[in-house]
Amino acid sequence: MKKIEDIFPAALDAEAAAKCDGGDITVSGAIHKIRQMTSFAFVILRTGRSLIQGVYSSDNCDFDLSRLQEGSYVRVLGTVKAESRTENGFELIIRQITLLSSPAEQMPVSLSKKYLNVSLDVNLSLRPIVLRHPMQRAIFKLQEGIVSGFRNYMLANDFTEIHSPKIVKAGAEGGANLFKLDYFGQQAYLAQSPQFYKQMMAAVFDRVFEIGCVYRAEKHSTSRHLNEYIGLDFEMAYIDSMYDIMAVETGMLKAVIAELRKNYQHELGLLSVQLPTIDHIPALTFTEVKDILKGMGKASKLYYDLEPEEEEIICEYAKNTFGSEFLFITHYPSAKRPFYAMDDADSPEFALSFDLLFRGLEITTGGQRIHDYNMQVEKMKARGLDPEDFASYLMIHKHGMPPHGGLGIGLERLLMRILNLPNVRQTALFPRDLTRLEP
Repeated sequence: MKKIEDIFPAALDAEAAAKCDGGDITVSGAIHKIRQMTSFAFVILRTGRSLIQGVYSSDNCDFDLSRLQEGSYVRVLGTVKAESRTENGFELIIRQITLLSSPAEQMPVSLSKKYLNVSLDVNLSLRPIVLRHPMQRAIFKLQEGIVSGFRNYMLANDFTEIHSPKIVKAGAEGGANLFKLDYFGQQAYLAQSPQFYKQMMAAVFDRVFEIGCVYRAEKHSTSRHLNEYIGLDFEMAYIDSMYDIMAVETGMLKAVIAELRKNYQHELGLLSVQLPTIDHIPALTFTEVKDILKGMGKASKLYYDLEPEEEEIICEYAKNTFGSEFLFITHYPSAKRPFYAMDDADSPEFALSFDLLFRGLEITTGGQRIHDYNMQVEKMKARGLDPEDFASYLMIHKHGMPPHGGLGIGLERLLMRILNLPNVRQTALFPRDLTRLEP
């Protein structure tokens, strides 16, 4: 039986390869490109994270190179030679090639070109293939980095990771944007949010977080909406105000950016990413924002929320005024916020709730929740909801809850803005929207 280190060898990065200079290593990968020269050939291997340049000549290797094509999978034995002009700082003098598999058909797109140059629709239709392109897969390596930075920060600050159900009896936010399903004869839904369960578990662990799917049956066909996305959520007890939540998010985002900067330079360089600098994230109230927009002649007639154009304009204002690409907007009209949002005691027409905008796009919604049983029941009734329909949720209020709050971040939206991409589907592995159920 193989040893575990034989199955999972150490990552072959430039630093590790440099230590192997003059030594033999074995690399497995796909044939990315073959460039025939006069007396030799460059064989570019595509491994799980990078491209490795191999140098083939019949003097060193007796394998018939004509057997290979783009998309062939091989195992290559070669001698490491330092070469500063290559991506990894070394090249491989090929001594042996083992063909593992060959494609049955030619690639529908060329993965060896620097840019794919295909439409978004073609990209999504050929997703299993185009994700192999170095620039496409770099997007999702950075997604890994965001999740890693988020999780590590949460764990380092005494949050417990939870996994809540995605088949639920009631929606956390109500409304019509629920996917219905038949659950053995009962009406059930796909979870709009882990909200109820986060609150339940905040009374168990004090601080909790979750990374999981969220479902919205919204009939949007915009560049910023998905019907299934990944939510980065957390909830924490014993807060003094929603500003505690905002402070934690600021620290978390700093940690995420630091994680990307430290461990993902390869992908950042490949995609020419300019990471934001986060110092202090400024905050404006919803009313202040509307007044600023009105003074600029840009305010819309939407009284309870911001139009996408307004979000873009106020973010540009924040960048010019505060030097920040992030902006918290607090105290949204209570009518706009869910029934579990606590209202401001001094101005009950506003909720102790906030959004975080980043480069013109809302990426976060959060705030303080109602923890008092009677207050929560009254607000439900005022919204036309029957408390009996939320009996299991109200159990936490009835039997005591500490002051608490939290937020949810759309992973794909956050990554979309970090990369300055025009469409959120580009940051979803296999996006689900109004028309797309496969691949």
